[in-house]
Amino acid sequence: MNKSEQLEPQSHTKLKVGFILARSFTLSAFALFVDTLRLASDEADNSGRVRADWQVLSSSRHFITSSCGVQVAPTSAFVEPNRFDYIVVVGGLLGADDPIDAESIAWLKRAAIARVPLIGVCTGTFILAAAGLLRQHETCVSWLHYQAFREFFPDHRVRSDRIFNLDRMRGSCAGGSSAADMAASIVQRHIGKNAARKAMEVLQMERVRTDRDLQPRRPLGIKCRDTRLRSVLLKMEGHLDGSLSIRGLADEIGLCRRQLERLFAEEIKMTPTNVYKRIRMEHAKGLLMRSDSSVIDIAMEIGFSSTAHFTRVFRSIYGKTPTQVRISTSPAQLMHG
Repeated sequence: MNKSEQLEPQSHTKLKVGFILARSFTLSAFALFVDTLRLASDEADNSGRVRADWQVLSSSRHFITSSCGVQVAPTSAFVEPNRFDYIVVVGGLLGADDPIDAESIAWLKRAAIARVPLIGVCTGTFILAAAGLLRQHETCVSWLHYQAFREFFPDHRVRSDRIFNLDRMRGSCAGGSSAADMAASIVQRHIGKNAARKAMEVLQMERVRTDRDLQPRRPLGIKCRDTRLRSVLLKMEGHLDGSLSIRGLADEIGLCRRQLERLFAEEIKMTPTNVYKRIRMEHAKGLLMRSDSSVIDIAMEIGFSSTAHFTRVFRSIYGKTPTQVRISTSPAQLMHG
């Protein structure tokens, strides 16, 4: 049995999904998830709740404002959690204070006790993790939020290479268009493959991607055909502290180190070691240009124990020291051309 078969939904005549929307939630992720359910629920484009039903749950009747300013009205107060096959928490801006209230958190914990599968979409995973509901599960997040998740929840298992993950009684999703793919995988299980395919076609999506599909991210802009290499590149980008070994990366994709190096040479024309170094240095360069972090803090973040070593490697790649790059992109320099 693979992970995507391990969730154990409640038994109903139709698929029932409850949504909890965080303050400043991501509208596109919610819309794609719920629209996949809508299109799979009925024939043609009739939008009837024939084979699926959904509710937006809240402790109050107040509108919930998305990160783009569009507001959504709740459709139901909190009811018994086992009325739903799945409960989906849609997150949004990480900087939002108290993304959901205490009553919502308490209700999610009741749902967990009732063994209703919980799904975090976009940064909804942060909300579930903060509530202590993801500790024993592997979590999928966007590459954009990977480092933040590791910092907030260092004792949790997390990955940022796949578009979504279904792990026993928990699901997690990187957000964006992958919200539709996760919804379609649930539709396939409860309603059927034809319903999922029809929903994707109406949404103008070529196919239903699975939990084995990789996030469409290209570290350093590198294009490669081999999905094993793409997986390795995403893994490197998710471990900017330099903690990965090339042998360990090779083991993860079923190759020996020499075979991995050959693949890199054929497709990327660089060694895995050099690519990993460049990915870490690109991150450091971005921090130098966009943040106020000190050079030593940036060096330590990407796995260097001394400023001198970091500066030597940085200069060998970019032809400038970290300090020179920072000065050249300062607001004063930009104003004066």
